[in-house]
Amino acid sequence: MKKDKNNKNFWNRYAKIYDIEIDRFNRSAYEEMYRLISGTLKKEMKVLEIATGTGLIAVNIADSVQSIEATDFSPQMIGTAMKKRAPGNVHFSVEDATALSFLDQTFDAVIISNALHIMPDPGVVLNNIRRVLKPNGLLIAPTFSHGHLKDSTWKLNAFLLKMIGFETYSKWKPEEYVDFINQSGFSVQTWKVLKAAFPLVYLEAKLQEQPC
Repeated sequence: MKKDKNNKNFWNRYAKIYDIEIDRFNRSAYEEMYRLISGTLKKEMKVLEIATGTGLIAVNIADSVQSIEATDFSPQMIGTAMKKRAPGNVHFSVEDATALSFLDQTFDAVIISNALHIMPDPGVVLNNIRRVLKPNGLLIAPTFSHGHLKDSTWKLNAFLLKMIGFETYSKWKPEEYVDFINQSGFSVQTWKVLKAAFPLVYLEAKLQEQPC
């Protein structure tokens, strides 16, 4: 049987209970993310969201921006998102984060939430994000941090998740994640750890200027 390296089968199955699980385990963290993201974006911004899932973030921050292209590689996730009563400036589409179809320098900001750690090639994804961001563009990349969790409960949870098809490819400590972003063509402006089911590093970074 061919290994599902990018977990697409898992996320297609998970789409129908995604909102329930987020509300059950991470409601307060997501509400804090909505507040932080809305506070840093500007009304004239064109925003791309990668790994939107069922569109929770896009729907909740839409009033703060001009437009949001909310994407996910899972057709079922996007199908679920499109059933919601989303604001008119939100557009949902299926996109591969490692091969984005958008033109260079299209977006003022890119959001990728709780996804880089479960992507096999996060560096390739960040390369794509740099390409579609305008000069001095903003990256908002909250991500669960697992690298410093060593207790038996975490190990059991990780094992059970892997058994049902959920794979974590990058197990960064918070500081390691910040360093990874800084070394990937961005300059981290601010970050903090939010309390969630697992520690969640909320991070904002600016696109580094390229040498002439």
